[in-house]
Amino acid sequence: MASLAIEPAGSRLDWSGRLSLRQRILAVNVFALALLAGSFFYLDSYRTRLIVERVSQAAGEARLISTAMDRMTVAERQSFVTKVGRQTGARVRLSDSDGRIVADSWADGPSFMLVDPDTESWQRHVARWLDEAIEFVVDASEPAVFSGFSPPDKWPPNGQGWLLAPDQTHMIWATAAVASGQPMTLRTDVNARDIRRYVRAERTRLGYVIALVSLLSVLLSLFLARTIAKPLQLLASAAVRVQAGRDREVNVPRLPSRNDEIGRLARALSDMTHALRQRIDATEAFAADVAHEIKNPLASLSSAAEGLRTVTKPELRAQLQDIISEDVYRLDRLITDISDLSRIDAKLARTRFEPVDMGKLIENLLQLRKARTNPQSAEIAFARPHAGTAMVMGDAAQLSRVIENLLANALSFSPPSGVVRIAATRLFEHVVVTVDDDGPGIPENAREAIFERFHSDRRGDEAFGKHSGLGLSIARTIVNAHNGSIEAVSREPGQQGARIVFRLPVLEV
Repeated sequence: MASLAIEPAGSRLDWSGRLSLRQRILAVNVFALALLAGSFFYLDSYRTRLIVERVSQAAGEARLISTAMDRMTVAERQSFVTKVGRQTGARVRLSDSDGRIVADSWADGPSFMLVDPDTESWQRHVARWLDEAIEFVVDASEPAVFSGFSPPDKWPPNGQGWLLAPDQTHMIWATAAVASGQPMTLRTDVNARDIRRYVRAERTRLGYVIALVSLLSVLLSLFLARTIAKPLQLLASAAVRVQAGRDREVNVPRLPSRNDEIGRLARALSDMTHALRQRIDATEAFAADVAHEIKNPLASLSSAAEGLRTVTKPELRAQLQDIISEDVYRLDRLITDISDLSRIDAKLARTRFEPVDMGKLIENLLQLRKARTNPQSAEIAFARPHAGTAMVMGDAAQLSRVIENLLANALSFSPPSGVVRIAATRLFEHVVVTVDDDGPGIPENAREAIFERFHSDRRGDEAFGKHSGLGLSIARTIVNAHNGSIEAVSREPGQQGARIVFRLPVLEV
């Protein structure tokens, strides 16, 4: 039988028990992907900010240099340009209105050298490949490529910008006008290698973060495996043991702390196993009861048949033949009731419930009984309710079977001069049907036993074997299938007999 409260260690969820499996799986996978994608866009944004700052800085420096050169002579300007070039690491050039270079900080030698990418190590090639991959992912615009220092006739006045060198470093340039005297234009070009260095250093730090997140993702995957795969394995093992049928007590974990799909599956499987075990136990008990009940008439038949072989007197043979007929009738009635009882659940499972007026159903049933009523049996009195006040949802044929069984039971206990009373009324949220008889009544300690299979407690003057003992058991099975209840209760003080009451949920019309 399934356990109703067991939860193995490692299956309990504390902080994530309310999250569905879909949410947890998405969280693990989306978090790592989102961080990776976010790191790409962050690096692109970080590089863009650095470039913008350096371009703005170069434009400001160009304006300051041009302002300082306004009142200098040609010789002073050349000396000043050379000094500024050494201090800033930039190439500073000054051209006149005819496009001739009148001052160049590289006159005494360059202040920086561009690197040929073909001569760099493989690590640098990998780094450049990563740069290009990130630009492709973020769909960065294609930058202008530096192919050489621009001649003076291509200098825009008061311009600024940047170019990408072959080794993926940035060439920052800016121009500014020198206002005094003859119009001149100043241009600065600097190889800002530190931008690439800063970006790659930031990328390295992000790499560590991504590696850490990947490790966390692996740990979360292991967590999911523990909270999903392990409970499923436990449930599968329990299901296999149930299927094998070797263990009578199968502990199916219910996982009460989990409100996700795994928890619902565990509780459903546990309840199903519990119900299956109850059904198996009921089937075994039913089979044992059937075997016991059939043995009695079979034993009687066997004895009567043996007697017919040896008895020669006509009157004794006639008695034996009557016994055989009665036993055959007993067997036929018993097998019919057993067959009906075993098929009730299947019939009700296929039946589509419809509105039923219990008052009208009972009235029609009593009219049909009039033609086959034994004149020596008790009378039946019916307190009919108002039309439409005792409506239920159910199967009219099966509910008629309940009424028939209750009336047959009441009539069998009532004396011929007695009265069987049946009533149907609405009481709050239920329709209540009562059947009273004038028989000896039911002891309080036997009021539950009368609904058990093959229970029989007959009057002393009634022949044995006329009843199978299944009528009330069939009635309870049908009532329970209609979400109702049935019980035996005491009648009002001073009244003799028994009262059977069953209740069904009312149908609001």
